[in-house]
Amino acid sequence: MTFRNTLAAATFLALPLAAQAQPVDGLYMSLGAGVNIMQQVPVNSIATVGQTSNTNLNTNLGAVGVIAGGWGFGNGLRAELEFDYRNNGMDKVTQPSGSIGLKGSEQKFGPMVNVLYDFTTISSMFTPYVGAGVGYQWVNDNVQFPASNSSSSFDSTKAAFAYQGIVGAAMPIPVVPGLSATAEYRFMGLTGRNYNGVKLGNDFNHAILVGLRYAFGAPAAAAPEAPPPAAVAPSPVSRSYLVFFDWDKATLTDRARQIVAEAAANSTKVQYTRLEVNGYTDTSGTAKYNMGLSVRRARAVAAELVKDGVPKSAIAIQGFGETHLLVPTGPGVREPQNRRVEIIIK
Repeated sequence: MTFRNTLAAATFLALPLAAQAQPVDGLYMSLGAGVNIMQQVPVNSIATVGQTSNTNLNTNLGAVGVIAGGWGFGNGLRAELEFDYRNNGMDKVTQPSGSIGLKGSEQKFGPMVNVLYDFTTISSMFTPYVGAGVGYQWVNDNVQFPASNSSSSFDSTKAAFAYQGIVGAAMPIPVVPGLSATAEYRFMGLTGRNYNGVKLGNDFNHAILVGLRYAFGAPAAAAPEAPPPAAVAPSPVSRSYLVFFDWDKATLTDRARQIVAEAAANSTKVQYTRLEVNGYTDTSGTAKYNMGLSVRRARAVAAELVKDGVPKSAIAIQGFGETHLLVPTGPGVREPQNRRVEIIIK
């Protein structure tokens, strides 16, 4: 199969995903797993040695797991409570004079409180997001020097303040409404700790995870969308005009501008007191989001009417969201004829 055919096939398979890219609204749960990379941890001092210089604790590539539950507010914002676990094997201690091999591990676990934001308008196929969190981590350091009986060896657990940044993306899985695959990069920093006289500096971690997220109560996938209807061309004596919009858009098409221009021109041929400009949406998306979208559509049409010579003072704007459907549907359905603005000359 050629590269062009492969790309076309991938694009075709991805098309159903667009129907699911919606803001998280309500309760959700997520889990992820991957690899954890620890930066060198400074060994600031050792009780039996005193202050140390350029001494660092090195670890091997480790594992990380995260489980979280949270709430989406329907506008891109999410808040969640997370519990994570990290495990990295010990490698060596490096000093200016050389290195010393180690055995043991460092394990971290604890709760984090995160606030995240989903960029829902960037792509219909996936949703990028960023976040930040704070919390506490219990850190067990089991450090053994196999070649000596050094009293610097220790096995102890300490608590430390932790903070993190999150960058990720969620891709909907259309066969299960509300289910998304996730990929993330996480940076976590921990403050220094003292293990029986061994003082360690800040502990920085880089994690790459893949996982799943499930939003409860997500609407079922909509049926394939029919082609949008042509804008209704009114007669010169018409007192009602319909302007249709693309999904999740409040911008006018060329045909829509023609209809608005006809409404503006015909308003001069009849005696009127005002022009009502009423915006509507289909039932995909949340009710709060749809109300705002319907107002933006009505404002776009009103601005075009003013541009075409209608006095701004003669125009009344209203948004009705997903109410007063032209074509009755259930929730979560993309119906082209419901995405409209009606201009009524009174």
